[in-house]
Formats: sequence, C-alpha cells, structure tokens
Amino acid sequence: MTESQPKHTVRRGRIFPEITIPPEELSRRKAQRETFYHRCRAIFERLRPELIDKHYGWYIAIEPNSGDYFIDEDIENAHKKALNKYSSATHCVFCLNENGTTGTI
Repeated sequence: MTESQPKHTVRRGRIFPEITIPPEELSRRKAQRETFYHRCRAIFERLRPELIDKHYGWYIAIEPNSGDYFIDEDIENAHKKALNKYSSATHCVFCLNENGTTGTI
C-alpha cells in the first residue's frame, strides 16, 4: 500500500520582505509618471488635429524632451522608431483617434 504524502502548506507573504519601497518613494515615482504623461499629452493634443485626417488609427510615439514624434500603422514599429533615435530616453505612445487610446473596456 502506498503512503499518503503530507499536504503542502501554502506560504503567504512577500517573497523578499527586506526589499520594500517606502511610501514616499512610491508617491514620488507616481508624480514623475504623471508629469511625464501630461508633457506627452500636451504635445499629442497639439499634433492630433493636423495628423488625424491622414493617419486615423495609426500610432504616434512622442519623446517629450525634444518634441519629436514618430508615426506608424503598427504600434511596435512606432515604438521601434522612437527607440532607434532616442535609445535611452523614455517615450509615450498614443493612437491617433478622438481620445488617443485603443481597445475597449
């Protein structure tokens, strides 16, 4: 007869409890992300009226420090174009439509 295996108990908690980000750092990072997004969104709102007629549904990658933007039908290609020119800079990608987003919820 086979012996039954003892049940494995599920351990709960953080994997690395010693690596915890303080709340102040988390709020600082969130503020940086929001500032970056608003800078990119302002450039997008300025460019959208002139680009939406010819490139509706395309994607636009915006690098806010220089104000450069890259347009392509495919989101991956727009992203790659931005990375080719600004490899170390962060950029934001929008869709050229009424609200700048894609998909449905």
